[in-house]
Amino acid sequence: MKKKMLLLNTTVLLGLGGVLSTPAYASTIQDMESQKSQIQNQRQDVQSNIKAASDELTSLQAEQDQMKAQLERLTIAEEENNKKAQKTEADIKETSKQVEQLEKEIKLLQEKLEKRNAILKDRARSLQESGGNVEYLQVLLGSSSFGDFVDRALAVSTIVDADRGILKETKNMQDELKTKQADVKSKLASLEDMKAELDEMTVQLAAQKKQKDALAKELKDKEAKNEELKASLQSKDSSLANEQSTLEQNIKDQKAAEEAARKAAEQAAKEAAKKAAEQAQKAAAAPAEKADSSSAKAEAPKASSNDVAPTSAPAPKASNVVTVGNRWIGNSAYVFGGGRSQSDINRGLFDCSSFVHWAYSQVGVNLGPLGSVSTETLKHAGTQVSSSQMQPGDLVFFDTYKKDGHVGIYVGGGKFIGAQSSTGVAIANMSSGYWKQKFNGRVVRI
Repeated sequence: MKKKMLLLNTTVLLGLGGVLSTPAYASTIQDMESQKSQIQNQRQDVQSNIKAASDELTSLQAEQDQMKAQLERLTIAEEENNKKAQKTEADIKETSKQVEQLEKEIKLLQEKLEKRNAILKDRARSLQESGGNVEYLQVLLGSSSFGDFVDRALAVSTIVDADRGILKETKNMQDELKTKQADVKSKLASLEDMKAELDEMTVQLAAQKKQKDALAKELKDKEAKNEELKASLQSKDSSLANEQSTLEQNIKDQKAAEEAARKAAEQAAKEAAKKAAEQAQKAAAAPAEKADSSSAKAEAPKASSNDVAPTSAPAPKASNVVTVGNRWIGNSAYVFGGGRSQSDINRGLFDCSSFVHWAYSQVGVNLGPLGSVSTETLKHAGTQVSSSQMQPGDLVFFDTYKKDGHVGIYVGGGKFIGAQSSTGVAIANMSSGYWKQKFNGRVVRI
């Protein structure tokens, strides 16, 4: 009987094992897991490309931000230079009017002096005819011009006080007008020089702004293409994510169906075993023994967690003047008269002399009051040396719109750094081209 029972139980268990193996389910899940792995690999590649695109966008954005800042500086510089150009033109017109007015006054004065000359001559003749001093007449007749006559007449001690007063007043007026005329003409020449430089600078700035605008457009186009690529990759990643999610749900459903089938088979096997045991008992007409058909349930392994114990936890040098200004290269703009306030300096707005003053101030050298610094003051700030003895840190001067109209700091190798009207602060070559032609040989060592 025991042998028969053992054989029956073995048969039931073999049947249960056949049901639980479910080779069709295992094959389907394996295929789906493999497909899921492939999709995950594809997603990793796509996400890596998305990150690369994002990094490129960040880099482009930083470059674009820098370009926008430079464009803003150039716009400010152009506006300031245009204002100064307009003011200069207005000053030229006003000064020209002053010159014209002075010329009219001088002409009226000359006419008035001619009349006085005729009066003095008549008085001299009357004096001679009445037996007066002959020296007065000789002064009149010997003079080469009316101005010469006034100078001679003042030297004659025999002239009556009334005549002497007239002559002195006349000469003072004449000298004053000539002085004013010379001053105004000098100012007019200086303003015209300024306007010439401003006109040239405005053209250069316009060309530079055009170039920067083109570069900004190029950056914007790159950004748009990269955004488009990023969007495409994100769309692909989203599609792959959906596929992965669908596969995961399918795998979950398939496993749930497998688990339900396993439990059903297990229950069927239990019932079959129970029925077979009952039939065996009846056939043997033996006392029924209560069969223990309960199957041991495998204890699920308890998850263990391993807690990880926490672990215990120089001064500036004058020689630097040739490099201290490098920080402004590409981040500055030229403004005529700029760089003489902290606001201008903070925004990188310089002209040539204010940049030199700033650079030397950064290494502890004071080149005089910032508000009045100019190429004229700088060329007298140190000792003039021969251009053949030129060393890095020396000031070099160029004849641009006027004599010594531009200044920079020699950096060696035939180059100098300075605030250039076309580029802002930049290093330029003075060994060839434009700056070689403009270099006048003046070198000043601070």
